[in-house]
Amino acid sequence: MKILLTGASSFTGMWFARRLAEAGHELVLPLPRAQYHEPPRADRVRQLASIATPIWNMRFGDDAFLALVRDQHFDILAHHAAVVGDHRAADFDVLAAVAANTHRIDTVLEAMRTRGLRGVIATASVFEPDTGAGEAPLRAVSAYGLSKGLSGQIIRHHCLARGIALTRFVLPNPFGAFEEPRFCTHLVRCWQRGETAQVRTPLYVRDNLPVSLAANRYAAAIAALATGTAPAEIAPSGYVESQASFAERLARELGPRLGVPTPLHMCTQTDFAEPLMRVNTEPMLAHADPAALTRFWDEHAAFYAA
Repeated sequence: MKILLTGASSFTGMWFARRLAEAGHELVLPLPRAQYHEPPRADRVRQLASIATPIWNMRFGDDAFLALVRDQHFDILAHHAAVVGDHRAADFDVLAAVAANTHRIDTVLEAMRTRGLRGVIATASVFEPDTGAGEAPLRAVSAYGLSKGLSGQIIRHHCLARGIALTRFVLPNPFGAFEEPRFCTHLVRCWQRGETAQVRTPLYVRDNLPVSLAANRYAAAIAALATGTAPAEIAPSGYVESQASFAERLARELGPRLGVPTPLHMCTQTDFAEPLMRVNTEPMLAHADPAALTRFWDEHAAFYAA
């Protein structure tokens, strides 16, 4: 199939593109900039250029994007791009993010429907309102989560109005090689410097999903979407455990592979600004190939060893 994938320079976007290319699909990747220098995004973009057709300086819904979808047929719109920025910032502009995420969505969908679009897969977040499992009420965990939820409602509205099949692909917290420098990076860099890594919020229960499993499920979802058999929502789940337990898991898996000690200190958690628990609902690890999981951990360690 021919797939238009937005957001491919993101961590999960690159992994999705890799899996879809391996499955034999033709990928067209609009990227909002002409050059990428900062790691790890620059490293991800280099990988993309070898497996797909990137189109530089193109944003969702802009004039060039509209010209593209009016000129070419795409089987699937995989809308993965979203405004993230500092997603925890108090001044995160929800409405501006929603406007960018859904810019001219009605015009985009109508043009693509006219040229034979078979379906849309839109990435969602477990941190959106009324999503996942955890303590009630299932409020948006952040302003970013709120912007994703509102964007998803707008996309759904316009797909329903045109009879376009839509699958909502809900991501928890994916992790793995080429990830952004967040929790995993904090732990590993401390260990590589010979320091004890501190876990500041050990009591939060989160859903940490190996990104390779997320990519496999995403590719399968697109295959099902093309045949009209995809569900309205897919919510793959990984390691559901406290952040303390997840840190200990990272220590067990990455320490021997990196050849470094992995001391941890669990801080006394005083910040409970977020829900204690928010996780996805479709377990994947029980059915995962053990050899594939080993390869995942090997690649994750190699990323940090490089």
